[in-house]
Amino acid sequence: MPRPRRSAPRPRPSTVHEEVGRVVELEVGPVAHGGHCVARLDGRVVFVRHSLPGERVRAAITEGGSRFWRADAVEVLQASPDRVEPAWPEAGPDGVGGGELAHVALPAQRRWKADVLSDQLRRIAHIERDVEVEAAPGDDERGGLGYRTRVELVAGPDGRAGMRRVRSHDVVALTGMPLATEEVAALAEAEGVWSRQWTPGARLELVAPAEGEPVLLVDGTPWRRGRADTRPNARRAVTELVRLESGEYRYRVAADGFWQVHREAPGVLGGAVLDAVGDVAGATVLDLYAGAGLFTLPLADAVGTSGRVIAVEGDARAVKDARRNAHDLRHVDLRLGAVDRVLAEGDAGGAGVPGADVVVLDPPRAGAGRAVVDAIAERAPSRVVYVACDPAALARDVGYLEERGYELASLRAFDLFPHTHHVEAVAVLNR
Repeated sequence: MPRPRRSAPRPRPSTVHEEVGRVVELEVGPVAHGGHCVARLDGRVVFVRHSLPGERVRAAITEGGSRFWRADAVEVLQASPDRVEPAWPEAGPDGVGGGELAHVALPAQRRWKADVLSDQLRRIAHIERDVEVEAAPGDDERGGLGYRTRVELVAGPDGRAGMRRVRSHDVVALTGMPLATEEVAALAEAEGVWSRQWTPGARLELVAPAEGEPVLLVDGTPWRRGRADTRPNARRAVTELVRLESGEYRYRVAADGFWQVHREAPGVLGGAVLDAVGDVAGATVLDLYAGAGLFTLPLADAVGTSGRVIAVEGDARAVKDARRNAHDLRHVDLRLGAVDRVLAEGDAGGAGVPGADVVVLDPPRAGAGRAVVDAIAERAPSRVVYVACDPAALARDVGYLEERGYELASLRAFDLFPHTHHVEAVAVLNR
């Protein structure tokens, strides 16, 4: 009996490992959410960082996979007119995160972010909306640099301070950070942040508040004059000052707690939220994901003593700060607990959250989600003001709200993270 004929061996598909490092030539297409552009190679989608739409580049594959690849543009063969000398070369190919658009002119960065916002609304929420991204005061004059009042660093295996490489745990040592304010830069110089050797893995946080001296924390411990400050009264909180048309507001915030990093962001967002809520005198307003009370205090002024602000926050330390910040505002009710749980069941004391005339929410990057949106809709506010830092999460939640009878009335976007792909937005939805 004849032996069966063996078929010719099939070519072995390349592995993910084999593709990494391969350099390919690409025609770069449109921008996409996440700080990259879309290209195609033999039918496969390639997400290309450090490129611009319309460019022709040589790109090194950084991640391979069956569905798509990631790549860094390492040589520009045909440049876009929007390309400029990188404002932060260390954030370029194979560099640190936090400056992926440093090669893009500032006006083009804002068009990039506007396109992403519009695209996400269209794809996810099925809403056609032209978007304009507004610059923060002073950014154009400074070239989009020197705006960060908070900088986080980590010490690498050699003890030098730096930041992690994109999509990696590797630490790239730095000698400066051009996005930091002058006050942060001066603190780094005074404490020898870039020159001394730290314990490998140490986490460094540099904070320059609106009032008072800047603060350096090393693994959560205040650092002063080159050494850990172990005194019981060592400074672990800072004072932030926000000026709005409605008044001037002071906030006590844990030095390593959450606060907007752009020097102008608290004022820009605070003003946008007050404009968005409109006339709420005597109203009940829910302030969800309230943090240390950035919006809570001006909202309390807006509703007046005949109204009520119910602020909900899941971080105990932030609520502790908020209680200090709103200690003399008897018409402010602070609730501690995860927003979805508090809305569903009440806070730790069992108190339920009533209906509201207006809801303001500023969720983390993941957005609010279906459960929170449903809980908001059940309280039937006439208006929802949604502060968002992620276009995809915003579009998803706007879609959920539209399913519950709300309509997107307006959308403002702000460039509060120049040289990165991040963008803040304030959406207003009316019932």
